[in-house]
This record gives sequence, C-alpha cells and structure tokens, in this order.
Amino acid sequence: MARAPERPGRAGPLIGVDASRLTVGQRTGTEQYTAHLLPALLALPGPERFRLYFNRPPVALPPLPAHAEARVIPFPCLWTHVRLARELRRQPPDLLFVPAHVLPFPCPAPAVVTVHDLGYLRFPAAHPWPARRYLDLGTRWSAHAARRVIAVSAATKRDLVERYGVPAGKIDVVYHGVAAHFRPPADPAAARATVEALGVRPPYILAVGTIQPRKNYPRLIAALARLRAEGHDLRLVIVGRTGWLAAETLAAPAACGVASHVLFAGYLPDTALPALYAQAACVALVSLHEGLGMPAAEALACGAPLVCAGTSALPEVAGAAALYCDPASVDSIAAALRTALTDAERRAQLRALGLARAATFTWERCAAATLATLRAALAAGSPA
Repeated sequence: MARAPERPGRAGPLIGVDASRLTVGQRTGTEQYTAHLLPALLALPGPERFRLYFNRPPVALPPLPAHAEARVIPFPCLWTHVRLARELRRQPPDLLFVPAHVLPFPCPAPAVVTVHDLGYLRFPAAHPWPARRYLDLGTRWSAHAARRVIAVSAATKRDLVERYGVPAGKIDVVYHGVAAHFRPPADPAAARATVEALGVRPPYILAVGTIQPRKNYPRLIAALARLRAEGHDLRLVIVGRTGWLAAETLAAPAACGVASHVLFAGYLPDTALPALYAQAACVALVSLHEGLGMPAAEALACGAPLVCAGTSALPEVAGAAALYCDPASVDSIAAALRTALTDAERRAQLRALGLARAATFTWERCAAATLATLRAALAAGSPA
C-alpha cells in the first residue's frame, strides 16, 4: 500500500498515536486520560503532525485540525500486536505514542508509552491471573522498549525503577489534568436536582471507581456501618461499573447490615459527576493502590471534603487538602470520615486548600509536558 498523502498545515515529524481507547463507550481511567489529553495535545503549536490509529470507528471524535488524521484499521483480536504493528511496518511514523501501557510486540517504530500504575504487582490478589500476567509482561516489555516513558505520578515512576529496573533518567512524571467542568456548581439548586434525579438522598459519602478489589470498598462499607451505629444518618454512593472479582464488594452492605444505605449507582457519564461531588458530605478514595487517583483531584476541584488513603500516589494529588487514613484499617477510615463529617472548621479549610490544589492540574499543562517528552524522544533518534 502506498503511503497516504500528508495533510496540509505542517511539515514536521509524524507522530502516530494509539487512539484505540477512544472507541470505548463507558470511559474510565485510561480512556478519560486519552480523551482529554489528545485534544489538548493537538491544539499545541509546533511542526509535529499526528496520525491517530483506531481499532474501530471512535465513539465521538471532534473535528481534527489540519495537521492530524484518523486511521481506522479494524481487526478482530490482538489488534495492538498484529494489526497496529503491521500498519507501523508498512507506513512508519517518526514516533509512536501509546497512552496506555502496552506497545506492539515487537514495536516497529521508536516509541513513548504512558504507564499509569503497577498495582497488579503490589496487590496481585486484586487482579485475575490472566489480566495480571498480561499487564506484567506487556508493561515490562513496553517500559524497556520505549525510547522514553511517561509515568503519571512519582509513585508510578518509583515502581517502574524498583520493580522493572527501568532507568530513572528515561522516565518523565506528567500529571493528568482535571476537566474544566469539574468545579463548584454555579447553581446549587440545579446540582441538588441533578443528585435527586439520580436517586441519591443526602447526606452521603461518595466513592468513584470501578468495583474491583483494589478500590477497597468492603472496608469503606464497614466504616459506614460503624458511623451509622454511632448515630450518623449517612448513606454511601458508589459510582462505577462492576469490574472483576466484585462479589465481595457487592455482598458487603448486607454483611455489614447497611444494605439499604449503600447505593451502587453504576457507571455515570463524566458530566454527571460534578453535582455528585459538590453535594457530597465528603468523598472517599481509600484504595489499596492508585497510580494517580483522578477522582481525588476531581473532588477537590468541586470543593468536596476529601478522605483518602495515605499511600501510593494519592498524597501527590491531594497534598495538604485531604484527610488521610490507613486503607488497611477500618478504624482509621472511620476516624478520617468522622472528622470530615463533623469538624466544620476543618471542612472549610479542606475546601479552600482543595480548590487551590486542583487548579494546578490542567490538561493544557499535561499536554505541554507530554509534547516535551515526545520531542525529547524524537531528538534522541536524530543525528547529532
């Protein structure tokens, strides 16, 4: 197949991007990262051209600028390692950027890869064996094969160095952004109406994340039961689709005697979350491990008091703007929640600190730092 004609507008290096995450309808972590980063990246000035590779037509793709093109190359399975790899061999870009963990094996082009977390190594029992094995092999290979690596937190960078022996000098820490619609509501009455329409009755604790063991929901539910036993009229709302090994979480409300006070709201679109964050008595992110933990930044941006685990990357995100707990201790989780719910002065302080902290996480900043990494990788392959 002849090389496709280049689109007008720029004459610089061609960067291919694995944009297959944009074909997912219900976007969570890595899909949201890709969906927010790419428009911001394409909006930056510079000579670079971009080619976005899709395994099927994307769910929603805004008009592309003149220096970018979409390439849909369907394939039934093993798309990354077979179909994308073949496309890269036939029409190689100057650089490949993969926003989520796994490069083609082998990779026919120099590459940059984003690694989001290595939680499957720190908490292997929280992942099904096939998924854990695939992530381990794929991420290990990708981190070593890539010309440069983007880690979404310093915690993830440390894991890459310690667990996989990746040289620290080839890893750039680039934090996510927070979308502009995550902010305190301009119309609190409308926000309350949105929450009520979802079947949520205040006061409630909000948790956002896929239902799977690493999110530590059974201990959060046990902490809710403890607070209710003390007389706190509270509910827990868990927003997120049902993931792997979810049975223990789904059974926990009945086991703790709070079945009528826990709402599994399922997956909700990104646009529904700000009202839920803003109206929450507090937001809890008590995961056993997070590569970054974007719900923490989103909660801060909406002015919600935040309780989170004092482990992995979460302190990098929240700084002084959260109450921290030991995620392995129901006592510790309950104590942090109790403070967030009852100490009015501390709540006001957390809100002010949180809004200032969240303002530092922008997709424009993320895109600029990502482009700097891509340019460094391109320069590493250029003649001196």
